Amino acid sequence: MTTQPAIHWGILGAARITERVLPALAQAEHSRLMAIASRRPEAARLLLARTLPDAQVTIYDDYDSLLNDDTIHAVYLPLANHDHAHWTLRAIAKGKHVLCEKPLALNVADIAAIKNAAHHHQVQVMEGFMYRFHPQHQRVQALLKQGIIGEVMSVRSTFSFLMRPERYYRLAEPTSNGGGALWDIGCYAIHALRQFFTQPPIAICARSHYVESGADLTTTGILDFGSGKFAQFSFNFSQARRSEYELIGTQGGIHCANVWATEHDSPHLSWWTEKDGQHHETLAPSNHFALEIAHFNHCIQTHTPPLLSLDEAQQNCQILVALMHAAKEERWIYF
Repeated sequence: MTTQPAIHWGILGAARITERVLPALAQAEHSRLMAIASRRPEAARLLLARTLPDAQVTIYDDYDSLLNDDTIHAVYLPLANHDHAHWTLRAIAKGKHVLCEKPLALNVADIAAIKNAAHHHQVQVMEGFMYRFHPQHQRVQALLKQGIIGEVMSVRSTFSFLMRPERYYRLAEPTSNGGGALWDIGCYAIHALRQFFTQPPIAICARSHYVESGADLTTTGILDFGSGKFAQFSFNFSQARRSEYELIGTQGGIHCANVWATEHDSPHLSWWTEKDGQHHETLAPSNHFALEIAHFNHCIQTHTPPLLSLDEAQQNCQILVALMHAAKEERWIYF
């Protein structure tokens, strides 16, 4: 048996989410963390001290120095939302594979540019929706394939947490520039519900409550998928933590109570049918970040497309942009 060489990773930035990703990088198969670039080098050092104190990692004080490091194969990019597309393109131009935190970009044109650049430079690029790699969502798909609840007719997704003062930076920019709940957790709400419909939506409506900067604090709305199929979504920074979705089919329903299950959580799924009543299942803990990184490593090594394609990223972005306009203009937007 031939052992695949490790993928050498670099990280652009020392964002809060990196505290979860660094241990996952160390845990994931075929991964080796080589460098972190931060405009605040001391923040990177503190990050390493908290998460991987024994790691031998180079710290750069600018992003280009890391991208110019030929020993690095892949880059994880957790920068501010409005910087994602720019630095993804810079990394691609240097021949790096890129795992970029959601949202990959704030407009469809930037994702089209990323697709073209990735094809030209023959690198893998994936938008970082880590939750999709948790086994609980594979279990939901398995239940659907068994036809237990019949045809899915409606989906409800809810994502929220109460904004703490240290996170107010998420409200500093208007929604049009990547701020607010829409681009932070709304992208999860839309991404999660879309996987249960075989057809794209035909229309969307939404209402938002904005803070002074123009960032949405809370948003709720409806996606019309045609043929009597609808999805309801709600995401906000002004109520208790929630990350769930519920499917209702012609013969029953499925509820996922913790979409963002951490590596310490035992996720709980429940489903019911008109014929057989209620069922409950608890799954083993699993680290969706480590599974996401292991998947991306495999794609790099085998030259196979990632589970989350750039076409899917483009479709999600199209819906989010339409959602933003629907809320601002208080009208239905048709695709």
